[in-house]
Amino acid sequence: MAAPFDEPGRPEEGMSAETRRQRAYRAAASVVDPEIPAVTIEDLGILRSVEMEGDTAIARVTPTYTGCPAVLAIELAVEAALREAGFEARVERVISPAWTTDWITAEGREKLRAYGIAPPAKASNSIRALFGETDVACPRCGSRQTARISEFGSTACKALYRCAACHEPFDYFKCI
Repeated sequence: MAAPFDEPGRPEEGMSAETRRQRAYRAAASVVDPEIPAVTIEDLGILRSVEMEGDTAIARVTPTYTGCPAVLAIELAVEAALREAGFEARVERVISPAWTTDWITAEGREKLRAYGIAPPAKASNSIRALFGETDVACPRCGSRQTARISEFGSTACKALYRCAACHEPFDYFKCI
């Protein structure tokens, strides 16, 4: 049997406050990124918290960057997931501190790689990572013989690379 916070529907009356909060968190955390459906917003580290105020679940979400076109879709999906789980819902956008690619979980990095996107280098405060001198491994074959083709890939937060070993193009999730 699934844990109480994994079951759809109205939270049960006898549920503890912490169990209700966990259930709300799990509902919000299950929302996938609309641009990269292989990862959840929890994997990306943009789900900051879920707290309860009475019967209302308040999810706090940080966009990956200010101009991210997916942020509204993510917020609406989080609200819908919370409502489907039986909560009144509110989503708050948190912009400080700003999100960094260092917040992507280890599981999220592996999901990106398996999806064909090279995960960002760690240490986003590194000048080398920020200004494109990053050693990027091909997510398909693992070769480090790669070259950036374009600063922009399928979305503004990714750059387009090509692997010299397997000759495949791939996106690299830019370090922010």
